[in-house]
Amino acid sequence: MREARLILEHDLYVRLCRSRDYLAASLEGKPHLEDAARVAFLSPYHFHRLFARAFGETPHSFLTRMRIERARQLLAAEHLPVTDVCLAVGYESLGSFSTLFRAQTGRTPMEFRREVRRVFPSALIPPAGFMPTCLLLRFGYRIH
Repeated sequence: MREARLILEHDLYVRLCRSRDYLAASLEGKPHLEDAARVAFLSPYHFHRLFARAFGETPHSFLTRMRIERARQLLAAEHLPVTDVCLAVGYESLGSFSTLFRAQTGRTPMEFRREVRRVFPSALIPPAGFMPTCLLLRFGYRIH
């Protein structure tokens, strides 16, 4: 009986991971909770509850975190206007995007870009693997 429960839990975790991957691949669009739940073969209610339990954050929090992370990358490495970055990561309102970005990073998108460009004047930002951990932490990256 215990083995059957572990297999079921493993299967559920795999389905939740597949759904999380679906959400991560849908950053530019507007993924719906129902669609993500369908990928995991769960009702939206159970999907939300189990996703939060499995990953320690809600699907919405996960999407927000991933979008802000992608925005950091674009702001650091590209010469796109902040409005274009906002749209590229799936937000329609520059105000909402800027508020969320500041809440997540402690700086506005422009402040973040200025600070990164001050530290790395070149348009070519080195990959994170070559950056000292202290700099990664300063710019809000999470080290796992």
